[in-house]
Amino acid sequence: MLLVFLGVVIAGLGGAALMKGGFYIAKHEGDTLHLLQILFRMADGEWPHLDFMTPIGIAAFQPVVWFLDAGMGVGQAILSAQVVVACALLLPTVWAAFSRFPNGLAYLFGLTVMVLALALVHGERDLLVSISMHYNRWAWAVAYVVIVLAVLPGVVVRSGVLDGGFIGLGMAFLALCKVTYFISFAPVVLIALLLRRDWVALICALVAGLAVMAAVTAEAGVAFWGAYLGDLLAVAGSEVRSQPGMPLQSVIGAPAYLGGSLVVLLGVVLLRQAGEAHLGLLLLLLAGGFFYVTFQNFGNDPQWLVLLAILLLAPRVDEKARNGFGWPLGRALMLSAVAALAFATPSFINLAYSPFRHMNVNPEKYTPLLADSGPHRDLHGRIVRANRVDGTMGLDGPGSGLEGRAELADRETTKTEFLGELLPDCELRMGIIAWFEVIAADLEANGFGDTKIYTADIFSSLWLFGDNPRLVGGSPWYYGGLPGIADASHLLVPLCPASEAIRKQALEAVAARALTVEEVHRHGLYILAEIKR
Repeated sequence: MLLVFLGVVIAGLGGAALMKGGFYIAKHEGDTLHLLQILFRMADGEWPHLDFMTPIGIAAFQPVVWFLDAGMGVGQAILSAQVVVACALLLPTVWAAFSRFPNGLAYLFGLTVMVLALALVHGERDLLVSISMHYNRWAWAVAYVVIVLAVLPGVVVRSGVLDGGFIGLGMAFLALCKVTYFISFAPVVLIALLLRRDWVALICALVAGLAVMAAVTAEAGVAFWGAYLGDLLAVAGSEVRSQPGMPLQSVIGAPAYLGGSLVVLLGVVLLRQAGEAHLGLLLLLLAGGFFYVTFQNFGNDPQWLVLLAILLLAPRVDEKARNGFGWPLGRALMLSAVAALAFATPSFINLAYSPFRHMNVNPEKYTPLLADSGPHRDLHGRIVRANRVDGTMGLDGPGSGLEGRAELADRETTKTEFLGELLPDCELRMGIIAWFEVIAADLEANGFGDTKIYTADIFSSLWLFGDNPRLVGGSPWYYGGLPGIADASHLLVPLCPASEAIRKQALEAVAARALTVEEVHRHGLYILAEIKR
């Protein structure tokens, strides 16, 4: 019955997403362009890390690339990949649920895994559909399965071979999708298997994981791993993207998160009082991983709360067991799990309902993001967001009457000069599709349509909108340094970039490298300079 139930969930959520015949996103266009760069590069035979810079692993993109290789448009390819990931998780999820939970928890666990795999938003409470950070959802779905198999012993049936095989494959996926999850949960998985002395599962997990590594090495070569590590270290040391959201202490103790943090710590205490010392210890170790992964994910959405509730409800606690306060521990654990579920419910509902919101969008309000891309016109964005170009601009410049306040505004972090000119204090907030389309068209009209251009901004998506070649060794998203600059003949400096801080950092890197540049063209949106070599 569980297998049938999860099959219906996949058919329902996956079918609702695919039913539109295309993908209609409503926000995060910049993140989507970042994703498209990687997908198209890989479809052309390039390898992440070896041919371009990214801290996200190949497993986050390969399922989509399979469909691109088959000739499918990128919109449907992304949605189809979601279904493939959910189907790949079906048997591991059924095994984890069936072997660990003899009751309705199996259905809650399985439903959560499938929702994470198939949702069309990263979480939180914003109702707009987006594919941004899909790899975070996929990694959470896999982590749920791996953690349950490692932390909870089998109570219905047992098989160290299946446990270990699924754990090893899952951990390999995390390492090749987003390594933050692997680093956070691998020590707990290892300790859990050692605590219950499940040597068969441990050996099978190592064999399965090493088999995946060997397969990747056979395809990409040994250099792949060094390049991957290099990208990770570069991002870890980045001044602009080492963390994408709030500080770690806020993720743990800010008002929106403190309730969940207290529940997980209370759960540790209650489990130990109930005689579940090993599970209590493992949950304490997991809490650190939960906090760290949430800290590293944009939006800082604690997707671990449902898993916490499941782990608190899993043990069979003697009804007579009480702690020093006289609390019945079985009921105390249940109430703690209910609290965790209450904190998780808004985001979970948003995730679960997102494919149906996508099914009901009005196509007349959307337009292709890549209008001249043939089959890839099946990826759509909202007309208003694609064409309404808005930005934020400082109003304390010369002649404003606010000059006396400028020193107190702390603008030194973004104040930027280029070729002796103070660049406008402006940052793009919406309309990046129109912005790139106009720049690409202007470059073509002025004889620069086939030049290799390095863009001093967070996005380097220009080649998606025109004939300008992409840069060898470039980075679809800026993390630091000057990736790809050696292959560029020109430097494009936006007058209103998507990130002022990154424009400043990139231009400072150009100056530090003593590159000689000379302005050759100017437009209302940018300055184009030739790199003299």
